Amino acid sequence: MYLVKLITRNALRHRLRTTLTVLGLTIAVLAYGLLHTVVDAWYAGAAAASNARLVTRNAISLVFPLPLSYENRIRGVEGVTTVARSNWFGGVYRDPKNFFAQFAVSDNYLDLYPEFILPAAQRADYLRDRKGCLIGRQLATQFGFKVGDVIPIKGTIFPGIWDFVVRGILDGRDESTITRQLIFHWDYLNESVRKTTPRRADQVGIYVLGVANPDEAAEVSRRVDGVFKNSLAETLTETEQAFQLGFVAMSNQIIAAIRVVSYVVILIIMAVMANAMAMSARERTTEYATLKALGFGPAFLGLLVFGESIVICTIGGGLGMLATPPAASFFKQATGGVFPVFRVSAQTVGLQAACALVVALAAAIVPAVQAARVRIVEGLRAIG
Repeated sequence: MYLVKLITRNALRHRLRTTLTVLGLTIAVLAYGLLHTVVDAWYAGAAAASNARLVTRNAISLVFPLPLSYENRIRGVEGVTTVARSNWFGGVYRDPKNFFAQFAVSDNYLDLYPEFILPAAQRADYLRDRKGCLIGRQLATQFGFKVGDVIPIKGTIFPGIWDFVVRGILDGRDESTITRQLIFHWDYLNESVRKTTPRRADQVGIYVLGVANPDEAAEVSRRVDGVFKNSLAETLTETEQAFQLGFVAMSNQIIAAIRVVSYVVILIIMAVMANAMAMSARERTTEYATLKALGFGPAFLGLLVFGESIVICTIGGGLGMLATPPAASFFKQATGGVFPVFRVSAQTVGLQAACALVVALAAAIVPAVQAARVRIVEGLRAIG
């Protein structure tokens, strides 16, 4: 017990220096946690995607659509149970900064997404209204949308002002489900396009497929692509998760930069902590020599240094870890819901604790060795 008291008193001896060091550690651990949460949020869409759903798109690029006639041929492939249509709409609500996803989908689209919860009455209202739309709960919360509201969307890919009537609000099965999108009738979009630009009608962005056995997803994908091999519009079929990861891969350099910055922050605070511990050890050279003269060994002196470093890092790291969840919540609100899922994971908290421990141990190595090697005569000569 006396050892703990001695370590604690050493850590609090220079209160200003200790306070500033703890503050720096708190900010560093907090910054690391937020940056790591940003990376997790980037992958949230792919993580929530299902391996039981397949996505069929044009093999050349997602920019090129597929003919509507492919639907019946895909439905006839062995292992495929459901085929739904989806087109990216890409409209703007009032201002470009109010970006959110909009999809024109077939009426059976939600049958493939059990993670979306919608009251039966709202779904029936949606199916009856040609201009009806469904919006996610996160989107409704962000903009204050409610059932019955009319949402004007300025088309970019499909020009014009499109008015959609909110007929239902999609809730997520759990917190990991992203509900920040608007979906409306594919038939309504197709009919409108047929009137204005007939050559763009009967085109589908992607087909979403349900499979009878998820374990056979790879084989079903090959069968689907085999049907359209050497056609004018060959297909590429992959799991929904692989499809989502394809978008994430476009930002790999950004994600890598964020990861690098997060570890640079830890390295900087490690250097600061090492400097603080070195100063403390230098100031206590005489004390260490006195302890050696009284019979305390090098291991005891090294333990004092490591203990002081661990106490400081525990306080700073703990405060940083406690501050991360509220800071993440504030960040999510401040960014206007750019990241629909922005939650501090248990893994992030574990990494924060590991970083704090690494800083504590790394910063104390050199001062501990110096303290253990102090010579009694030279240490006592340093008095005054």
